[in-house]
Amino acid sequence: MSLWKGKRAQDSSIDLAQIGALLHKAIALDPSLAEAHLQLGNLHSDQQKYLEAIPEYQRALELDSDLAHAHYRLGQAYVRKVFPLNLKTSTLDMVRRIEDAMEQRIHELDWMSPETKEQALAKLREIRNKIGYPDHWRDYSPVKIVPVDFFTNIRNAIVFEGHRDINKIGKPVDRDEWNMTPPTVNAGYTPQKNEIMFPAGVLQPPLYDARMDDAPNYGDTGSNIGHELTHGFDDLGRKFDANGNLRDWWTKADAATFKERTQCIEDQYSQYVVVDDVRVNSELTLGENIADLGGSILAYIAWKSAAKDKQGGSIDSFTPEQRFFIGFAQWACANERPEELRLRAVSDPHAPAEYRINGVVVNMPEFQKAFNCTIGSAMAPLKRCRVW
Repeated sequence: MSLWKGKRAQDSSIDLAQIGALLHKAIALDPSLAEAHLQLGNLHSDQQKYLEAIPEYQRALELDSDLAHAHYRLGQAYVRKVFPLNLKTSTLDMVRRIEDAMEQRIHELDWMSPETKEQALAKLREIRNKIGYPDHWRDYSPVKIVPVDFFTNIRNAIVFEGHRDINKIGKPVDRDEWNMTPPTVNAGYTPQKNEIMFPAGVLQPPLYDARMDDAPNYGDTGSNIGHELTHGFDDLGRKFDANGNLRDWWTKADAATFKERTQCIEDQYSQYVVVDDVRVNSELTLGENIADLGGSILAYIAWKSAAKDKQGGSIDSFTPEQRFFIGFAQWACANERPEELRLRAVSDPHAPAEYRINGVVVNMPEFQKAFNCTIGSAMAPLKRCRVW
């Protein structure tokens, strides 16, 4: 432990929390430290893997993934290379059309009262859209990087992030802050901030391809944007208001009707078999299932709006409507072991990939029409669910 004593003596500003973080990083650098870490109290659940002979390059990659300063700096270079301004502009246009579709849907709802509609529209208008990368890049110039001292670089980065977080105490929430880095292949909705976030990494092929026509792009990325937007109005998101406060803005009658409509989705997904005798936990996956369905409906409406003044014919013998749904299904290509499926069935709030597609399109008459499915067949049931 002389390494830690030396570092503590050199800089008295390192507190116990920072030492713990540094120890975690040191394990990634030297697996021999893992045993000492276990003896200190088994503080982490993932230490056992460090007892194994992990290749050095893998440890370096894992270590780097925890360093925000490195990812944001690399993110700037990443954006310059793969996410030009015109791509951000086109994505924002897609977002705007999907928000317009949501506004249209709210106005058309026959089960929601004017009072609740007013609150829903107010929330919709206040949603913040974070697309591609931050408008203002975080300044990491104070982080001193020494080319020949990797450990010091790690320490400097951790101390900087720790101080940055502590300095937030007592200050207003920074609503411009990003909690994902630009290369991240993910997206999200945060109810406490009423915002959606789509980093540049998830706006790349094969998910979003600016060289392709609108139909598959709206089917894939458009549905994803609609998915995150709908999270603001799912079984959890609906409990937060336009400012991200936990507040009930629903009339009792509308809340009861919402529950009835979501029960339809819950009952539908509870019939899907994951593996063997294990079925989808439709109560656990309800929020994601609501967002999947609502997002695809919104994306389809938005796509039709975007395509109304454009000439669109078949490509590779598929009509534009068929290409929309093919694009929608494209992201969900998956092949998982039964053991993994069993684990996810009890722990993952998402349904299996197969049902995140088929469970949605069976509720969309547009799919039945696009592929000429016989009404009453498996892919065009007589009973359909719809919330938003």
